Amino acid sequence: MPIVVNLDVMLARRKRRLGDLAEAIGISIQNLSILKTGKAKAMRFSTLAAICRELDCQPGDILEYVAGDDAGEADAGEGS
Repeated sequence: MPIVVNLDVMLARRKRRLGDLAEAIGISIQNLSILKTGKAKAMRFSTLAAICRELDCQPGDILEYVAGDDAGEADAGEGS
């Protein structure tokens, strides 16, 4: 997937634990773990905002686009 989730990097920089962040933003640790490992297919803007608020960062610190890493994935807007 061309979008990389750098949540683990920001957690380490802020010296925070996944469980503490999950509790602070009101999301289950399982769902936050899915996001952290990059297995999530979507994220609500409200969740992203809560993560950024708690980790004192910007969305670009959490999400990164990596060109050329989208082999085999169709463009959702193509042909519309």
